[in-house]
Amino acid sequence: MNQNDDQLVEKKLSHKDIYKGKIIDVTVYDVELPNGETSSREVVYHQGAVGIIAVHDGYMYFVKQYRIAAEEVLLEIPAGKIEPKDTPEQTAIKELKEETGLVAKEVQYLQEFYVSPGFSNEIIYLFEADQLELEEQKLDEDEFLEIEKIKITDLEHLMKENVFRDAKTLIAVQHVLYSNNYK
Repeated sequence: MNQNDDQLVEKKLSHKDIYKGKIIDVTVYDVELPNGETSSREVVYHQGAVGIIAVHDGYMYFVKQYRIAAEEVLLEIPAGKIEPKDTPEQTAIKELKEETGLVAKEVQYLQEFYVSPGFSNEIIYLFEADQLELEEQKLDEDEFLEIEKIKITDLEHLMKENVFRDAKTLIAVQHVLYSNNYK
């Protein structure tokens, strides 16, 4: 944040913890706005997650799974939440193997971004997998998904058809489309 941004900052006056869960916590804050008025803010706290771009033999790997919040099956890049003991890089390698069976010799950090900063602190760390080998998928007990391979040459058309509907996947597909690494 720049020093010039100080006039935009909201000051926390008080808070109430509403929910402590396995994946998220929710807190409501009373805040003082920059104009001196007060308001409240609901914030969802999340440990953070990773998303992995996996391209192998001209195909980009995705997973299809039902998302209860969206109430639909979404086509997404492999992803997963960061456990407290793991780094984002370790999580990326682990989640890629679990969800797709792809083993990356290494992953390269690309960028990180907030998912929905209007109400959540969740950050997704985006990685690109390198030197992939296909092994066996190892899903968690409560994880039900299908692997889908899509030709890189079909990505732009599918993007225009609104097939990709979550932010991390849109960012990942755009990276592949506009990067010289995949042409």
